[in-house]
Amino acid sequence: MRRTGRTGGDAFGEPTSARPRRPTSLARVNTRRYGSDVLRADQPGRRRRVVATVAAEAGLVVEDAGSGFCGAVSGCSKDSVTLQDGRGNERVFPLLAGAFLLAGTPVTLARPTAKAAVRRRTASGSIAVTGQRAQVAKASRIYVEGMHDAALVERVWGDDLRIEGVVVEPLHGIDDLPAVVRDFQPSPLRRLGILVDHLVPGSKESRIVADVADPNVLVTGHPYVDIWQAVRPSALGIPAWPSVPPGVSWKEGVCAALGIGDPADMWHRVLGAVTSYADLESPLLGAVERLIDWVTEPASAPAS
Repeated sequence: MRRTGRTGGDAFGEPTSARPRRPTSLARVNTRRYGSDVLRADQPGRRRRVVATVAAEAGLVVEDAGSGFCGAVSGCSKDSVTLQDGRGNERVFPLLAGAFLLAGTPVTLARPTAKAAVRRRTASGSIAVTGQRAQVAKASRIYVEGMHDAALVERVWGDDLRIEGVVVEPLHGIDDLPAVVRDFQPSPLRRLGILVDHLVPGSKESRIVADVADPNVLVTGHPYVDIWQAVRPSALGIPAWPSVPPGVSWKEGVCAALGIGDPADMWHRVLGAVTSYADLESPLLGAVERLIDWVTEPASAPAS
């Protein structure tokens, strides 16, 4: 017999009055906590998705997110970009934020900025001067001992010297250096710079240089027996310059040690290995730079 005096129950024997009541409409849901749209990206605590800005460089392949048109950038203005598809069809699209897909990722295309011109440098490391003709040769000169010295100086400092109007001449030896200086007739308006090989204390070269005493002449040098040795061995792919026994010509001794039969062939290899100042030893670099500064200083006439 069914008992009475209780509220009606359901099929499981639970009183219907104890069952939680379902809201009759969505309008009755409390939305104060979440707001009207819980999926909005700008909800408090939700991180905004950052869309990257990409330069619309020519050839960049992107897709217009709205139309699905895919193509490579063929042109770009301040407000629009032109895309060309594989069939050669072109379409113009406005540069709107996040309007394009790059590899499936939304991006904002922007007009490329003009790139600063890359400054070219000469073999000596100086900033190259473009569009300027070589100056008329100055009266001042730089003398070096031989043709190989002159060729190396031209190889590295040639651009600088032409811009400055400085001529480099070979001496073919310095045994008669004092006479050469006298014949040149140096003056404040006609300076002379001289590069000497093997300029070390007690050497023959140092004794000859000591006889040159002229305020308008600057003599610099390097410690190497031959100008070849001023080229870094690494530039030639050798660990070091070979040691040459006393009494043997340095060039011939080096060629014999390296298995090169003709010194002329070796010289071509040495010169060809030099592409910039980085291939030369610092004593030679400093000596030549001082000479260039010396002969290019603004000339001043002697006081009357």
